[in-house]
Amino acid sequence: MTDCEGRPIAVDVYRGNTSDSTTVSDQLKKLREKFELSRMVLVGDRGMLTQPRIDELKAHPEMGWITALTTAAMRKLLTDGSLQLSLLDEQNLMEIQSPSYPGERLVVCYNPLLADERKRKREELLQATEKRLARIGKEAQRRKKKPLLPTEIAFKVGKVLGKYKMAKHFQYAIVDGKLSWSRCQESITQEAKLDGIYVIRTSEPVERLSAPDVVRGYKSLAQVERAFRSWKGLDLLVRPIRHRSEERVPAHIFLCLLAYYLEWHLRNVWAPLLFADEELEQQRQQRDPVLPAVASPSANAKKGSKQTTDGLPVQSFHTLFSNLGSRSRVTYGLKSDPSSPTFQQVPPPTALQAKAYELLNLLPVGGK
Repeated sequence: MTDCEGRPIAVDVYRGNTSDSTTVSDQLKKLREKFELSRMVLVGDRGMLTQPRIDELKAHPEMGWITALTTAAMRKLLTDGSLQLSLLDEQNLMEIQSPSYPGERLVVCYNPLLADERKRKREELLQATEKRLARIGKEAQRRKKKPLLPTEIAFKVGKVLGKYKMAKHFQYAIVDGKLSWSRCQESITQEAKLDGIYVIRTSEPVERLSAPDVVRGYKSLAQVERAFRSWKGLDLLVRPIRHRSEERVPAHIFLCLLAYYLEWHLRNVWAPLLFADEELEQQRQQRDPVLPAVASPSANAKKGSKQTTDGLPVQSFHTLFSNLGSRSRVTYGLKSDPSSPTFQQVPPPTALQAKAYELLNLLPVGGK
């Protein structure tokens, strides 16, 4: 779990066969009892906050939630008339009500860039499926001495449709050992109607969260995804886990949580030296929550000039760490006389290192 800024606050380890949605109850109990929160809004994706979990949340009036509708649920809204696509012609965000979700708010978002991307990807998958089906058809025609059985052809077709997840968009027939197929244009048209559209579902009234803030709240899940990428990627390398006992695996994960907590603070205080966008948090509250994020002018200036406002070379998090690691304490002594006195010397920091040390004083950590 993280807060809305992406700061990690807790971690739990479950057995590998545990479904994500079943872990919500444990986390709610932790938030109520361990953190003693009297009011909270839980943000989770559609696989985490399923309807049974939301029903559990409804039993606790002090808890709210923000999640998204599945494609099937959006299609049902379209069928029963609750979702009028024509209203999105002049706006990219609107709020609707539906009898299927009493007492809840549904915020409909339309991203034209996402619509174009989904259209392009679907067409690529359709063409790739047709290409593989054509190969199967040619193979069936070529096999004269030992013809393919209809079940064998169907098995091959099923593997192709399953691989590209295009079974709903194709219909096929096997007659006399020959394979024929065609696109289900009606299915494709129905799916295309929802291209670029997603619906955010929340229990929070408009007095607490406006429609744009609801969308921003859901998109804050990207902060959690960033934490997972740092854990699994090149930053912390949480894997491989070579422990087997139930005590050591959670301890390993907890140490990674502490390491990421430190990394999160370091990235924040070192933002002026990194390629990070220093105006990101401010822009999130002002920009259109539906459209893709755009880097601020100051961030573009850093990327273009490769220099900070102080004239220092801009760094990535890893190169800055390597630069700081190059500074070491050197011990001098006489090689001919090991018993002679020794002294130590630390070279003066470079301008970049000095600035990094200066920014470290901003860390919210006490002590010497």
